Amino acid sequence: MNSSFMNDKVLPRVMKFTNSKIITALKNGMIYTIPFIIVGSVFLLLATPPIASWAAWMNTTGLVPYWNQAVNFSFNMMAVIAVMGISYEWARNEKVDPFPAGITGLLSFLIVLQPTSPIMSASGKVLVQNPHGMTGFIDTSWLAGRGMIAAIIIGLITGWIYSWFVKNKITIKLPEQVPANVANSFIALIPAAVLIVFWLIVYMLFDHFAHTSMLAVIYNVIQTPLQGITDSFGGVLLVPFFISFLWMFGVHGSSIVSGIMTAILLSNGVDNAKLYKAGTLSLGHGAHVFTQALLDQFGTVTGAGITIGLVVYMLWFAKSEQMKALAKLEIAPALFNINEPIIFGVPIVLNPILAAPFILAPMASMGLTYWAIKLTIIPPFNGVYVPWTTPPIMSGFLVGGWKTMLWQALMLVMTFFIYFPFARNQDNLLYKQEQENLAAEEAAKTAKN
Repeated sequence: MNSSFMNDKVLPRVMKFTNSKIITALKNGMIYTIPFIIVGSVFLLLATPPIASWAAWMNTTGLVPYWNQAVNFSFNMMAVIAVMGISYEWARNEKVDPFPAGITGLLSFLIVLQPTSPIMSASGKVLVQNPHGMTGFIDTSWLAGRGMIAAIIIGLITGWIYSWFVKNKITIKLPEQVPANVANSFIALIPAAVLIVFWLIVYMLFDHFAHTSMLAVIYNVIQTPLQGITDSFGGVLLVPFFISFLWMFGVHGSSIVSGIMTAILLSNGVDNAKLYKAGTLSLGHGAHVFTQALLDQFGTVTGAGITIGLVVYMLWFAKSEQMKALAKLEIAPALFNINEPIIFGVPIVLNPILAAPFILAPMASMGLTYWAIKLTIIPPFNGVYVPWTTPPIMSGFLVGGWKTMLWQALMLVMTFFIYFPFARNQDNLLYKQEQENLAAEEAAKTAKN
């Protein structure tokens, strides 16, 4: 497949898809969840430190219930934040006042949320086994990962309908003498009322005919199979492949693929976090292999393509001045997972010599890590979300403890050997060009003298 075919036929279609209203609202709306997941992850680590002796000491302090309170209303509110963010972003992209759209998205989600989990006392006793039909409280089990796909669907539909009403001026318009803040609040009245009635009818239909909630049906029919696909070995290999493949043509593969995958991977992580907090984090108890941590810490760590192996070669073994100079500039950013100087400076983009290791390194790292978890060499990831700029080794420890930290170090060393023969070929080519240029300059000086 040549580059002209990719640039003329494939990439325009990919970019049209990734820039569509749905993907834009989904990608930008999900970003709002990240700060709160990071904050919640800090409290999750405080409540359940990754070292057993630390965890035992923390339990003696009496602080764990307070840390869990912070986790429950930050980390475990992911679906609520997502539905607001997606509705907000759809309206914002349509040049409609986005805040009322976000609020309407939240109310829509809560309207269709029917309790399904048993009601428990503080001591763990079951007070109500089947809360079907009960009102006046919120089943918090749907506010995090379990409700994520439903939140996406509700957010997209709500944002679309709300924006359609406002753009077509199906609103209440008050006289110009009315203050702007009051007038703007009435603009939301008709679209919000229509949407609340619409989602109430949806709630009633699911309750009457399915005897369960819309969220439960979506979780069982759509979300659970999707999460199962991501946990497959094929899914673990395809995601890093597409990230690197798109980057090879200068397209930000990390942004595009993550925009599509983030919702599922974060849902997987939330499921793992619940098991981790309960002390039952294992595959036997339903832990997921493929979470955001697998992608961030073993697929794009030190940057897309895991280029740290290439940087180490360039820093210590390169003969060409171009590679040496780039390595000195890149080594510090690489420790914070930034590698654009390498991708465009070596370059890796449209470079057939470095295409193979750039694609193979993250696939090998994620594939081997998949089997390391399956074979219980390392534990499943604990659901902690660390900022993407967190340096490697530290990030490995935070998402899985010392075993995962050592495994991450091993994967990074492996990338050096994957890149080595290809980097040497690229280095020899650049060195030869540099020597030819020097010889030409010397010849020109000699001829001038």
